[in-house]
Amino acid sequence: MGLLDGRKGIIFGVANEKSIAWAIAQKLHKEGAELAFTYAGEALEKRVRPLADSLGAKLILPCDVTKDDQIQAVFDQIRSAFGHLDILVHAIAYANKEDLKTDFLSTSRDGFRLAQDVSAYSLTALARHAAPLMEGRPASILTLTYYGAEKVVPRYNVMGVAKAALEASVRYLAADLGPKGIRVNAISAGPIRTLASAGISGFLDMLHHVEVKAPLRRNISAEEVAGTALYLASDLASGVTGEVIYVDAGYHIMGM
Repeated sequence: MGLLDGRKGIIFGVANEKSIAWAIAQKLHKEGAELAFTYAGEALEKRVRPLADSLGAKLILPCDVTKDDQIQAVFDQIRSAFGHLDILVHAIAYANKEDLKTDFLSTSRDGFRLAQDVSAYSLTALARHAAPLMEGRPASILTLTYYGAEKVVPRYNVMGVAKAALEASVRYLAADLGPKGIRVNAISAGPIRTLASAGISGFLDMLHHVEVKAPLRRNISAEEVAGTALYLASDLASGVTGEVIYVDAGYHIMGM
């Protein structure tokens, strides 16, 4: 018996086999969840489809989260195929590379708007469409955030502001959806080598700093984040909502 036997879930944000979202998907599938996947554009479809196929996914759907009609189409197909939804994993973030290379003061208006839309507002948009399929079930919505949402991390810039908005959204969504039995939580993961992190200037310095300063004196793995995601998606966390859970080798507790 798996912790998620009979549960239906959808994963937004797999980019390749190194994605945190992919590690989460594997963990949820291993514990019995039936999963659907989305991708944004043909280039990502070529990476996502073979991974999703390896888990027996029946639904592998296009979705640009800045387009409400595409979001609606995804959840229409989820309703037709699954009838309900128990788990939603939001692992989506984006900012223009030029806005991550200099300082926050230089952020363009369009760059700010784009980072907020893709990285923060998309959670609210997805939750709104998912809620009717989740109401009355032991449902869980998960998203991924980072320490740069609460403290200044050099060159994280507009993404840090977007992640701060994302964390606030988690709390407000948890309050709105709690009466429907839907839990909403975030995992604040330490730095991990992924396709997304490749766009952050000085990322290798971030890895080294965490390894030296974190209480566990190491960085974390995507599999460790996936373990926490499994906990939050399962009945083990039935009383947990509106929280940001840190999986960062303890780095966030350090003052110096």
